[in-house]
Amino acid sequence: MMKLKSNQTRTYDGDGYKKRAACLCFRSETEEEVLLVSSSRHPDKWIVPGGGMEPQENPDDAAVREVCEEAGVKGNLGRLVGIFENQDRKHRTYVYVLIVKEVLEDWEDSVNI
Repeated sequence: MMKLKSNQTRTYDGDGYKKRAACLCFRSETEEEVLLVSSSRHPDKWIVPGGGMEPQENPDDAAVREVCEEAGVKGNLGRLVGIFENQDRKHRTYVYVLIVKEVLEDWEDSVNI
């Protein structure tokens, strides 16, 4: 199922949950330092980068795209940590590990900083 919003298409699974993907972005394989971004909904909170999946997009591709758009980093996608469900907001989020290999000078959401 899909639903159009002003600037995006939202996709839903068979249970009506919004399909999302996110990454725990680490500076190195030691996984000691994690990258967080400020929440656009709650500017005083820090979150892992992620967002909605596009139609016909795989969760791993969506996770890599969202990290690049929201945090301005690229890297090596690692293991799936899990699929996390928020019953209040009706979201299911695939969360992966990503080891950062490149930090971009400019990226999609950098204009919001």
